[in-house]
Parts: sequence; structure tokens; C-alpha cells
Amino acid sequence: MSVYCNIFGHRFEVSKKVTYHVSEYKCDNCSKELTTNSDGGLIELTPKFREINSILFRIYSKRQARQIRKELHKAYKISS
Repeated sequence: MSVYCNIFGHRFEVSKKVTYHVSEYKCDNCSKELTTNSDGGLIELTPKFREINSILFRIYSKRQARQIRKELHKAYKISS
């Protein structure tokens, strides 16, 4: 951890948006990484949580793509 973080605290910024409710954060100074847990709090990003977030992102992306396809299909059927 850097001296700056010890004195002033971390400066976390969102590094990855996993879902609407889950994000990954990274400190600009010391590169410490956190993620959102099931209670909405922040916890250290371990390999286990990195894998969980990866799976969540994959599921979320597929669901979003399916929803968009349904809306486009519905719009195309209506306009035809």
C-alpha cells in the first residue's frame, strides 16, 4: 500500500461494471482492488470473487442480448 493511501485513504474508481448492482473498483494510487459483495458492501477482490464476477457478467450479458433481440423482433413484427 502506498504512503498516500495510508495518510489520505484510497481513491477508488470503477474499473469494471459487472451488472447494475455489482462493480469492481481499483485504487488509483496503490492498485488495490475491491468488489461489491452480496450485501452491497465492498470486499477485497480475490481470485474467487473475480471468477464469480466473470460468470455474473457472462450471464448478465447474455440476458441483456436476449432481451434486445426480443424487442427488435417484436418491433419488426409490428412494423411489417
